[in-house]
Amino acid sequence: MQLHQLAYFVAVAETRHFTHAAEREHVAQPSLSQQIRALEQELGSPLFNRMRGNITLTVAGETLLPLARRILADTETARRQVQELLDLRTGTVRLGATPSLCTGFLPEVLYAFHREYPGIRLIVEEGGSRDLVRNLAQGHLDLALIILPLHSSDPALSTTPLLREDLVLVTSENSPPPARDGQLRVGDLRGRPLVMFRRGYDLREFTVGACRLGGFEPTFSIEGGEMDAVVGFVEAGLGAAVIPSMVARRQRLRSTSFAPPGLHRTIGLAHRRDVEPPQAARELRRSLRAYLKSTAAAGTLPPGTDLLPG
Repeated sequence: MQLHQLAYFVAVAETRHFTHAAEREHVAQPSLSQQIRALEQELGSPLFNRMRGNITLTVAGETLLPLARRILADTETARRQVQELLDLRTGTVRLGATPSLCTGFLPEVLYAFHREYPGIRLIVEEGGSRDLVRNLAQGHLDLALIILPLHSSDPALSTTPLLREDLVLVTSENSPPPARDGQLRVGDLRGRPLVMFRRGYDLREFTVGACRLGGFEPTFSIEGGEMDAVVGFVEAGLGAAVIPSMVARRQRLRSTSFAPPGLHRTIGLAHRRDVEPPQAARELRRSLRAYLKSTAAAGTLPPGTDLLPG
């Protein structure tokens, strides 16, 4: 008894037609009929009542049908699971992440993942959340670490909040403290020269929005840079900037927190809802959450970040 014989038998049983079954299985009808006869000979019983225009199952055929379906289903499951194991040795993960996350906790996560799965190729695309969401929706990425909430609702994307991160104001080490009483407020940014990110950058939109909620328009000393450029401009004394605490702790800058309730942003993981990520990407997603949970339990999350439930 061979698997292709069982597949041919199930096809005939479901279509009740030898020609239609052959078309479904992409095989010539005489070959399919020959294999069915060989199966019947091996089992010692006919499986079909063959009458012109009317194919029905015999008692033996009725008995074999659920067994054949189960065997074929188990075979497909075994094939898929073996392939997924192979994917974990030779697969590829296309991950998108914002620049601040690429210099934040992501290197440690990818190091741990690469150590466990050295054969998986990691492709990291750095960009703003809006660009990453677009590339994810178009199928160019498997997963993306982005800032929530999304600026536009896309029913094809599924998002999971991971972390809440404080935003802080950074100034050069030689500049005076930005708040005289130590309680920095958004209103203290009024009239202060700010080094501003390029248009479309999440932190630009966030900072401008916070200032407008405070009743004023921010003042830019220089604008148009990415994270590294903005930090360099602040270090040179060109102005202050609002950046994530995860990035600020790695820089030689004066970092000042905002007074309660402070400024925060939510980091989330996104993937397409209509397409299951490949096994390697699913394993990276699991590894990422495990890393965050273990570091949170150990109290070693980056300062200013909190793990969100879920």
